[in-house]
Amino acid sequence: MKNITFTIFFICALGFAQTESKKPSAFKFEKTTIDYGTIKQGSDGYRTFIFTNVGKEPIIINSVKASCGCTIPEKPLEPIMPGKNGKIKVHYDTNRIGPFQKNIRISSNVSSDKIKIFIKGLVVKK
Repeated sequence: MKNITFTIFFICALGFAQTESKKPSAFKFEKTTIDYGTIKQGSDGYRTFIFTNVGKEPIIINSVKASCGCTIPEKPLEPIMPGKNGKIKVHYDTNRIGPFQKNIRISSNVSSDKIKIFIKGLVVKK
């Protein structure tokens, strides 16, 4: 009986250890929301989200998509290695006057769920 108990324990422990060692990569963003604040029409609409790969495997970003055509995100072209930083650049069309709040969905090898980051602000006339 002790042999069977030990064998079951050993198999479970081995399975857990393998699961832990193959843990996927993970994003850690400096900020998940960038607030443009109040900006003038036609001003610089570029911002950059910086993240770190805090996992054990490279992060491969498949796509980044904005919630509307007024926001254009750019994904990193190369995999982000463990412990390294990556950047997602975002451009908002600042010729649109008024408040805005947009989300950017990130599809990657990290999870089947998409990660969301956000921009917000207010564009006023020049």
